[in-house]
Amino acid sequence: MSALLRTVVWMLALAVVALPVVAVLQGWIGADRWPLSTLRVTGELVHVQDEDLRAAVLPHAQQGFFATRLADAQQAVAALPWVESAEVRKRWPDVLEVHVVEHRPFARWGKDRLLSEQGRLFPAAGIEPPPRLPRLHGPDSRVAEVVALYNESRVLFTPIGYEVAEVAMDTRGSWSLVLSNGTRIVIGSQQARPRLERFARLLPQLLQYRTERLQRADLRYTNGFALVWGEAEDEADAQPGNGLASTGSHSPTRIPDPQTT
Repeated sequence: MSALLRTVVWMLALAVVALPVVAVLQGWIGADRWPLSTLRVTGELVHVQDEDLRAAVLPHAQQGFFATRLADAQQAVAALPWVESAEVRKRWPDVLEVHVVEHRPFARWGKDRLLSEQGRLFPAAGIEPPPRLPRLHGPDSRVAEVVALYNESRVLFTPIGYEVAEVAMDTRGSWSLVLSNGTRIVIGSQQARPRLERFARLLPQLLQYRTERLQRADLRYTNGFALVWGEAEDEADAQPGNGLASTGSHSPTRIPDPQTT
């Protein structure tokens, strides 16, 4: 037998052996003989529904045990709302196992996203978030800074009876926050934490002398802050400076810090 003929025979033999294996792995045959008939879901699921998981993995599981591409099935599960991460495995002889970790929302972020407890941003579309989540705003690259100021603000205001409803950083790095009673606090871009500490320390004293609601507090002063009282805030915001002009019953009032004057 010539060398060429021996090579052809060996190639044919390999093809006879390999083709059935390739056919099984590609799902051309064997899906009925080795079906994936059981879906096993693990993880603490509150928002992700079983029917949504089944719908996500079914197109991939129909190819049978050997042909199912786990990466594709995993990607389909990870794309579902509320899913932070997913892991898909096959268990012989007929089990497709899906482990899901849900997002646990920490706050609303901007207009259409949520921030998880792991610090990840995810779309809010199709999601009904828990009530009374704080609203956080800022550049995506500065999530950690926004969360840090929110946590520090809670430490300052919760003991005096206020929750922090909103914290925002604008594109220039200027801070503001809103308390649970609607009071808006303009902090500025400099010395945000010392300014908040000073204001929180004096706030109970300020409220003792006024019956109106504190509408707005501007902390952008070196030795005090400006307050707007009443239910309606003037559209013309006060600008930081050496003094403020009186314009009416709801005009800003400059309050010096006794410890800095």
